[in-house]
Amino acid sequence: MSNRTVLLASGLIAVAVVGAALGAVWEQGRTQNETTEALVAEAPAAAQPATAPAQAVQVAQAVQVAQADRQLPTSQEQMQLSFAPVVKAVSPSVVNVYATTVVAGSRSPFANDPFFQRFFGGGSPFDAAPRESKSLGSGVIVNESGVILTNSHVVHGATDVRVATADGREYAVDVALDDEKTDLAVLKIKNAGQRKFQPLTFADSDQLQVGDLVLAIGNPFGVGQTVTSGIVSALARTGVESNNYEFFIQTDAAINPGNSGGALVDLHGNLVGINTAIFSQSGGSVGIGFAIPANMARVIANAGISGAPIQRPWFGARTQDVTADIADSIGLDPPHGALITEIAKGSSAEKAGFKPGDVILSVDGATIDQASNFDYRIATKPVGETAKIGFWRDHKEQEMDLTLEAAPAGTGQAIEINGNTRFAGTTVETLSPAVAQELGLDFNAKGVVVTAIASGSPADQMGLQKGDIIISLNGTEMTDAETFKNTASSRANTWQIVLQRGGQVFRSFVSG
Repeated sequence: MSNRTVLLASGLIAVAVVGAALGAVWEQGRTQNETTEALVAEAPAAAQPATAPAQAVQVAQAVQVAQADRQLPTSQEQMQLSFAPVVKAVSPSVVNVYATTVVAGSRSPFANDPFFQRFFGGGSPFDAAPRESKSLGSGVIVNESGVILTNSHVVHGATDVRVATADGREYAVDVALDDEKTDLAVLKIKNAGQRKFQPLTFADSDQLQVGDLVLAIGNPFGVGQTVTSGIVSALARTGVESNNYEFFIQTDAAINPGNSGGALVDLHGNLVGINTAIFSQSGGSVGIGFAIPANMARVIANAGISGAPIQRPWFGARTQDVTADIADSIGLDPPHGALITEIAKGSSAEKAGFKPGDVILSVDGATIDQASNFDYRIATKPVGETAKIGFWRDHKEQEMDLTLEAAPAGTGQAIEINGNTRFAGTTVETLSPAVAQELGLDFNAKGVVVTAIASGSPADQMGLQKGDIIISLNGTEMTDAETFKNTASSRANTWQIVLQRGGQVFRSFVSG
């Protein structure tokens, strides 16, 4: 017999001996456990310090108790337990989303040359053909009439959007609502006739706990509907996307490109989140995926179903996270909450009686750990209701009722400039206190903010950019979007533009 064979045989014998010894210890530990329980019941109140062997027995007993809670399957049915019933119930409610965007081709600099226009009559050979770009995602049916919830980044700017259901049918859809602030969009199936679709039921995402089992359903990489399982890894994650309301569910269920807009469901088949992002350096899943909570998704879905514009409560105050130093200075332990640093005049925060230096700790009983948590909680509340706010002031916790009001008039009323003007293709919005807060400007800032620039438009060629704040045109102060529209639509030989970009003020002249 070779040395290798002898060593292997010796090893097997040793494993068998150790296994038998552990089995004997387990049986003995079970008897000792019963005896120890009786002794503990009769032990005097003042016990002597435990010896090392006694501590070892206690550890063994704890392990045995944990093992006793686990049971082996006792039937064929129990051995075949799976997620299949949940998947079967949920799959018809998840669709594949195909979005096509047509981008106008760039125009050659020779197109406006009179010499070439004589030969080509307008320069058609100089116009590049339009380009098509396609994006792939997923969606969730939330209403039996064919209303679908997906991510804004899947369909934003698309000229044609179609969905394919689990049974292979394909439908054209309208984008009923596109909300970049939450990265959510609502689609409505066209020409559905009398067909009824199977919607998912929204769960209360506030009831989720770290460790809960969840399933992610979508169309990763365009391979077709796919289901992955995992757990909730963390809650209230921030710093994932640049939208306004970050409060993401983190999961290790595999989420890949194409899963965006798909469903994250619990084991009851209820929708707990909309899959939206992954953390990856390779482009594939590494077990860190993020979903928008169902409580936020429900707000957007309801707005899309009703056809009413989204109206969010506006607190009207700037907040920041509470650092350890700040917490020490105000006697707050542990450091948490949203510290109010500035309050807008006439806002709901001012009306309720909040002051700079107050730290918001809770909203209707939900704990606020950081400033972004507070923004999310307020955004999921209906305008007109009252919320109970817990806050820290004068080294003690207090409560106050807050009436939830909409942002001041003018907020969200965007105006697009068309016609024969250098500003054609510009979409602007009045710089109200609420918009100023979003842009990080002073509450009293004046002007109009550029919210969009049409590609290839005169405004685009002039160099205007999204986010520019136009302060004045030809000496006329821009107080609101209507003033800008009237001024920009007039005829002028030259334009003197004063605008703010990146915190700096620029003055320039352009031809009319």
